[in-house]
Amino acid sequence: MSRSILLICIFHLSTCLLQAQVKVAHIFGSHMVLQRNQQNPIWGTAAVGEKITVSIAGNSYQTVTNKNGDWRVKLDALKAGGPYSLTVQGKNKITFEDILIGEVWICTGQSNMQWSVENSNDAELELLAADYPEIRLFSIPLVGSPEKQSEIKDTTWVACSPKTIPKFSAAGYFFGRKLHKALDVPIGLINASWGASSLATWIPREAIEENYEHPEFLKDWDWRISVFTDQMIIDYTKEYNAWEAAGKPGQRMRPPRDIRTAQNRPSNGFNGVINPIIGYGIKGAIWCQGESNLGRGNQYSELFPILINSWRDLWKQGDFPFYWIQIASMKEEDKEPTTSSWAQLREGQSKTLLLPHTGEVVSMDLGERNNIHYRNKQTIGNRLARLALDQTYDYDLEGRTPQYKSMEIKGDKIIISFDHIDKGLYTFNTNKVKGFSIAGEDQKFVWAEAKIIGKDKIEVRSDKITEPLAVRYAWADMPDANLYDQNDLPVACFRTDHWPISSEGKYLAQERYNYNKFKK
Repeated sequence: MSRSILLICIFHLSTCLLQAQVKVAHIFGSHMVLQRNQQNPIWGTAAVGEKITVSIAGNSYQTVTNKNGDWRVKLDALKAGGPYSLTVQGKNKITFEDILIGEVWICTGQSNMQWSVENSNDAELELLAADYPEIRLFSIPLVGSPEKQSEIKDTTWVACSPKTIPKFSAAGYFFGRKLHKALDVPIGLINASWGASSLATWIPREAIEENYEHPEFLKDWDWRISVFTDQMIIDYTKEYNAWEAAGKPGQRMRPPRDIRTAQNRPSNGFNGVINPIIGYGIKGAIWCQGESNLGRGNQYSELFPILINSWRDLWKQGDFPFYWIQIASMKEEDKEPTTSSWAQLREGQSKTLLLPHTGEVVSMDLGERNNIHYRNKQTIGNRLARLALDQTYDYDLEGRTPQYKSMEIKGDKIIISFDHIDKGLYTFNTNKVKGFSIAGEDQKFVWAEAKIIGKDKIEVRSDKITEPLAVRYAWADMPDANLYDQNDLPVACFRTDHWPISSEGKYLAQERYNYNKFKK
């Protein structure tokens, strides 16, 4: 036998042996946290028809790979604790060590969820104190794909320490840290957040096709992809580099981005980041996204429930908790009441509270005028934890932020009532209630006088409006509003009217314009 033929045979033999080896999906590994008190699936690949045995905590589970070489077993429920070893045995053996059983949460969305601990308030102190060996972290590589991926790049679970926490999601970490202290169980945090990502990128395409009643949305994207070329990237990159070299004059330019695989194309983020981990045992998800969808509040209220329902359907864990952070605030305060794309987006998020086991926390009081990435992620983590401890873990505290309930017109006044008031309304920093506007039949809003008249009621009026019909609160990009429950949860922005105010019907045309400008 010639040397070349021998080498070919050795190559094919080694390839077959490699393919026959038992493999486990990369979401599983040493130092991971498995969700307590529920059955958790473990899956992977091996040779077709191979017998697989999975063992943990004195229990063993057997299965045989299917015709595609896939295998899957479901572990019996375990109580919080550990550490355990987990072995997967086929023709070869894999062993994972230091596995804990506790609470697992996915932290997902865009840049304000991705925003790191090292860039948040009091970063030096937070990093020095981040010694929590029973909080485990897993960051999914950010890969956008037009096709569903079954696997992620090799990455590992790590224990929380000053060395491992700096670049992890700050909102996720501060949320998980508070849960860890309150529940006294291990916490697993899966970071699946991607800066500048759109809402639609996190939704399976079929879910959009089946449930979103605007087929032109996907058609427009398909057209954009069909005419996109590599040369467009090359040309735009040159233009962008020249703009940077000139000191970034005039209108801000976005960094070059291949829209075919980037984080704005519908379903890209879901396909590359979420799909490979679907089924991993979790307690719930926390979400922070919306800035990339500004100007499309109505669309958000339609797509956001589709996202949540599609994830729940695919995970097959029922209506698991899904909690989100409203977008914060930015820009200058308005001198007079006006329309607001930020307020409309917040309203679109709040409408999704109609879904079961959902909740939101307010962040508009934490926003910074000149920075879309507000640095006070500790308060957000606390509010998320309070919501979860109330709604998911049944602690005796109110975690829901106060929400508008109803209105009653009494002469030249409107009485507003609220839900989820715990200790009673109060005003922060001044006795004057700020943030309310009022309008009559002409639909022109003016600033209003407001006062607290009960534990859950506000009276709103203005000398300029004798026959009021509607009230708005914190309806601005950067609202000057100061109404809280006395447990320090801010009242969410709202409006009592349903008058048309949105220009978002233009958004497709605007995206097309931006794309054509990019194409040039």
